[in-house]
Amino acid sequence: MKIRVICHEGYRAQETPRAFYLGERRLEVVSVHDRWRGEDHEYVKLSASDGYRYILRYDRNADLWEITLMEAPGGPAGSPDPRRGH
Repeated sequence: MKIRVICHEGYRAQETPRAFYLGERRLEVVSVHDRWRGEDHEYVKLSASDGYRYILRYDRNADLWEITLMEAPGGPAGSPDPRRGH
């Protein structure tokens, strides 16, 4: 899923997400747990203000961000939102 990410330049000019949009909904980044670099992508594992954990992937060539994993609090990756009754 492609998303819009708000970043700020940090140490060594690495982009650090501060917030991102799921549709029209803005989620704040609460904490960054890990980050790593692939051949063409950069990855950031973080917790957002909705309580979920995400892995965001940045495609350096296309200059695009995507969600590659969404994990519910206390549940397995990709778990449905219990607030929605699914």
